[in-house]
Amino acid sequence: MPEARAYPTTTYQSYRAKVSDGKSVRVKVPENTTVVANQFYEMDGFFGPAFQSVTTGVGETSEAILNIEQAEYETDQIQTTKAFKVGDKIYFTGGKFTPDEGAAETPNRLVGRVTQGKDQNNVIWFILGPQV
Repeated sequence: MPEARAYPTTTYQSYRAKVSDGKSVRVKVPENTTVVANQFYEMDGFFGPAFQSVTTGVGETSEAILNIEQAEYETDQIQTTKAFKVGDKIYFTGGKFTPDEGAAETPNRLVGRVTQGKDQNNVIWFILGPQV
């Protein structure tokens, strides 16, 4: 006697399942590198603050999680001699934020837009742009 089912059942094999909300990404930390939690980094083509501290030695690599959520952030990780005004585009180079685009042949990475200009403590607020 055949098996009776209340509803017809069809099974589909799918390999396009969502794996995260896309607010963070796992990146490789190269050898001889120190990553400090809550500091901003560019690694494996992604940009954002690290969730944890990681230190690697000679011939040693590791992984870190970067927060890539498009949100407003506060930082003092800036080139303190530069002016940062509300609405300015900001770039990242050499471990610091700058309002300078860089040279045409070696542009700095565009990372966001200033929402609160530099204060007396050399702190800015900015909106992190999309990871493209």
